[in-house]
This record gives sequence, structure tokens and C-alpha cells, in this order.
Amino acid sequence: MRFDTVIIGGGLSGLVCGIRLQKSGKNCAIISAGQSAMHFSSGTFDLLGRMPDGSVVENPLEAIDRLDAGHPYSIIGKEKVARYATEAPDFLAGCGITVKGDAQSNSWRITPTGERKPAWLTLGDFTPLTSKNEKIGTKALIVNILGYLDFNTKFLADSFEKQGTVCRIASIRLEEMERLRKNPSEMRSTNIARVMDRDNIWEKAASQVKEMIKDEDVVVLPAVFGLKNAETVETMRKAIGIKTVFVATMPPSVPGIRTQMTLKAEFERAGGRFFIGDSVIEADFNEDNTVKSVATYNFGDIRVYADDFVLATGSFFSKGLIATPEKIYEPVFGIDLNYEEKRDGWFDRNFWNRQNYISFGAKVSEKLNTYVDGRPVENLYAIGSLLGGSNTLYEGCGGGVAIISALAAADEILHK
Repeated sequence: MRFDTVIIGGGLSGLVCGIRLQKSGKNCAIISAGQSAMHFSSGTFDLLGRMPDGSVVENPLEAIDRLDAGHPYSIIGKEKVARYATEAPDFLAGCGITVKGDAQSNSWRITPTGERKPAWLTLGDFTPLTSKNEKIGTKALIVNILGYLDFNTKFLADSFEKQGTVCRIASIRLEEMERLRKNPSEMRSTNIARVMDRDNIWEKAASQVKEMIKDEDVVVLPAVFGLKNAETVETMRKAIGIKTVFVATMPPSVPGIRTQMTLKAEFERAGGRFFIGDSVIEADFNEDNTVKSVATYNFGDIRVYADDFVLATGSFFSKGLIATPEKIYEPVFGIDLNYEEKRDGWFDRNFWNRQNYISFGAKVSEKLNTYVDGRPVENLYAIGSLLGGSNTLYEGCGGGVAIISALAAADEILHK
């Protein structure tokens, strides 16, 4: 089996790279083990929220000059990062995903606990704030679905009231949810969303919410609507009749899963092949240290050949990197990594502190080519959270690194 490019990993970075290449005339395949980090998404893509020293970033593009040389943005280059960051909203819109945001000025998102964090691009479901202390309204009606435990209304109310918003908490009860309520493990965001999508049950939810409104000027709801179609969210807003703010819930993320499904559909619509539920287990190299082919669990003896390969397997969470007591390694190609050799430098025993292991990852050239035993592999690229040099959780740059490195690697392949 032969393709122009094989992308290993079907998350945000793998899909963005695949869509760019496929729409530009390359014949691509994505090999994906399954669930991606988008299933845990907050509904925003972060470009750069704070510096390694902890200082808050207001203008992400301006702050790139102050990053270490090993950061993915520094490797790609500020000019390219700025170009791709500016291009990203239109790229996503072309895939059917509406976002709001500006690379030169962070907005703020509301987390599931009510805290405020910097954001770059925000999905249309959500309402970005212009400042950390912005009030969502004068009086808020915070509405949960009876029996749903992953939307903490008390945390949200406490946070909003610190900003001066008077809050009232209520719940709606839908008979269609009763089967889910019998088992708390079934009362999850995705199951709720599927019920809401069936026969437009969301209309009943919107009607109940509207009847609850007294003198409030804003309604707050969990983001569990529109698993298949983002338009459901906007239609609900119109049905409720006043400002309606959807807040991300604890995982799984309905908007995140919808985003992943939308990108996958766009890749396949462009002609790409998406092999889900499969993993690459072995690679063959040519004498010139380029990758010749890969083998997967599902294809068995059938090798997958390509001119170029893109490694978008993620970090430890998705097993793109493996840690043992003695070392950290990449399990398929054995690429060179940047990480501290002494294990006591991998982590901080205080869970809430900055964790060094998150910044470990692939060593790459300015073209995002990987290395094996110190030698560059000219047709193997690393993108997304597999890249070393950025502490994506602490710095708030995971979405930006994923999208920008994916576009950068795709363009390197296209311009060979």
C-alpha cells in the first residue's frame, strides 16, 4: 500500500496536517489508534498564555521573541508562526469550524471550575471574555441538567459572584434523561448530547430554561449540546431569548469531539484515508536514513509505503512517548529526544507545580525533521505535543503548537 504521505496520529495536529496536504494534491493516509486529546478539549485553542517564568501573556506573537531557542515556536520562526496563527481561523472555517480570536491579543475563557484562563481561538459554542475580571452579566441563572455531576454549578456561582454577578442555581428535568439518571456512569456529557440531538429534545430543554428566567440577564448552561451540529447551540441561544453562556464541562468534551469528527470528515471528503483503531508498530529505513515503510497491527504483513511520514502521536498521554525508570523513548522510529537524564528532574512532587516531563519530546530541525542517532531523517517530521521544548499545560500553548507545527510541516513537504 502506497501513499504520498502517511501521518501517524489522528488528533488535532495530525488532522490539520493531513487536510492541508490532501487539499494541496497529496495522497494521504492517517493511522490513528483512536481517541484524541480533543475529546478532553475546553473548547478553545491556546497560542501562548504565560511565559515559562509564570508571567501572563497578553500578546502571544510579541512574546515569542522571549521564548527559549528550543521552543517549537522559536524553531519554526516568529514570522511563520505569525503567518500560520493569522491563517488558522480561515483554515478552520474552511473545514466547517467557526472560531473567534486574535493572535495579537488573548481573550479569556471560563474553565469548568469558573476560573479564567487565556485563550487564542474560541469555538462558536463559547463566549470569550475580553479581560480576566469581566462580568458575564448582572444577574445569572446557572442551569444544570438534573443528575449531571460533571457541571459544578456551585464552583461557577462562587467564581461569578467574585466578579459582582448575582447568581441563582436551578436544574431542568427531562423525562428523556431518566434512563441515564438510573446509572450515574451513564449520565455523561456525550450521552446527554446524543439524547438532546434525538428528535430535537434540546428544544424542550430550551423551553424549560426560558420559563425559569426571572430578572436575570444571562443564562449559564453546560456545553452538552450539538454533538453532531454546532448550529444547535446558536439555535438554543435564540430560543432562550437572552444572553446564554455555555461553559465547558469535565471530560468528555462535546464540542471537542464534534471538532474532531468535523476535521476527520473534512480530511476524508478531500480524499484522504483514515485508518482508525490501528497503531504503527515498526518502521523500515533506507540506507540514506530515510523511512521506507511502516507496519501496523491491523495490516499485518502488508507494509505501508510513502514518500514522507509525519509523526503526530502525542506525548505520554497517548503513548507517543514511553517512560521507564531509566529512560524516555519514542516507540516506533526510535527518534532522538530532548529530556533530562536524571529521573529526579522529570517531575515536581507538588502536583500543582510546573512539571518538567511535559516539556520533553522530539528533537527536530528548523524544518521539523526528526533525528535518529544524531542523523537527520529527511522524510520524517514530528508535530504537535510530541515536540519537545514547550510545557504546553503550564504555558497554555498546546493548541497553537499543534496547529502551527502541523501547517509548518505540511508546507515543508509541499515545497520540497
